[in-house]
Amino acid sequence: MANRQNWLANELHAIGTAGLLRGRRVVTRLPCGRCRIGDRELIDFSQNDYLGLANDPQIVQAAQQTLELAGAGAGASPLITGRSPAYATLEAKITEFKKSEAAILFPTGFAANLGTLSALIDPGDIVFCDRLNHASLIDGCRLSRAKLRVYHHDKLERLDRHLEKSNDYPRRWIITDTVFSMDGHLAPLVELCNLADKHDAILVVDEAHATGLLGENGRGAAELLGVEKRIDVSIGTLSKAIGGLGGFVAGSQPLVEYLWNTARTQIYSTALPPAICSAMVVAFDIVHSEPERRQHVLTLTQRLQSSLIKSRFHVPQPIQAAIVPVILNDPRAALDLAERLELEGFAVGAIRPPTVPQGTSRLRITLSAAHTIEDVDQLVQTLCHLASR
Repeated sequence: MANRQNWLANELHAIGTAGLLRGRRVVTRLPCGRCRIGDRELIDFSQNDYLGLANDPQIVQAAQQTLELAGAGAGASPLITGRSPAYATLEAKITEFKKSEAAILFPTGFAANLGTLSALIDPGDIVFCDRLNHASLIDGCRLSRAKLRVYHHDKLERLDRHLEKSNDYPRRWIITDTVFSMDGHLAPLVELCNLADKHDAILVVDEAHATGLLGENGRGAAELLGVEKRIDVSIGTLSKAIGGLGGFVAGSQPLVEYLWNTARTQIYSTALPPAICSAMVVAFDIVHSEPERRQHVLTLTQRLQSSLIKSRFHVPQPIQAAIVPVILNDPRAALDLAERLELEGFAVGAIRPPTVPQGTSRLRITLSAAHTIEDVDQLVQTLCHLASR
């Protein structure tokens, strides 16, 4: 067997030579926007816990109470064993939160995207997918076997022309993240809604990095931009600002029933554990009752963005979520700066191809309501110091 796997060592060597090898290590998440690597505590700017909910005592208590009553696992797929009471309560909570007719849970956000798109889109359709969409959206489009066209959201006139030429297809689909996960800026949802209306296309959005954070009530970018009722399919995740695990789709009752019967990543996956479901119900209550969390993190984001730009770092604009990229182009430069930041007490992600396009390697700095103004200012000062060396 060893000889038959020699090619793996060669491939890994090539990945490493290009500065793209990913290592595996143990990191312990801590409260207050911190983490522990080895015996050192760092300020954690690498996570997606935007509202600082993952360690909230109310959420932990809810999980513990349900864990004692219902155990650690769900047993099997909800299609086989039925939904646990906590599972059904969470779906009802999401329905209320999103002001939709119904909602359906998935084991992860990736599974929600993959399963939803592959179930809804037929091989005879045509699908238009933004070039910066998350891998799960791209994979879902590919798995559908529909005609796939990639568009640039800053060149919507081209999308308009391609939609105009696609009238022979049974259905036309437009797929987009609402917040692009490696760039931090918003999709042009108003313009995309206009194009969907003009060409009778179906608009699917993934609110993964906007749910809980954007909009007056935290419902996402569609709420922020006033287009919620113009969205056909709204997908979200519970693993970022909501602080836990899982994905969901909110929409019409027929949509949810159809996915319940056809989405393979939902049908053939074990259900979310009851303890996670109970914790997420409390998380949505906190999103509603403590809007100051999202206000604080967005204030920190603007402070970080403006400070980095003043210090002449390459930061794409505008940033409207809790993600601030610092473009360094070369993957080795991104990895080197992340390693030096770690030595100075900061955990920051170094993002390299294929996660981002060639030539756009970067630091991906993410903010949390658990961070303080002092945390952000220390990070900027350290980055300026390291850049001057």
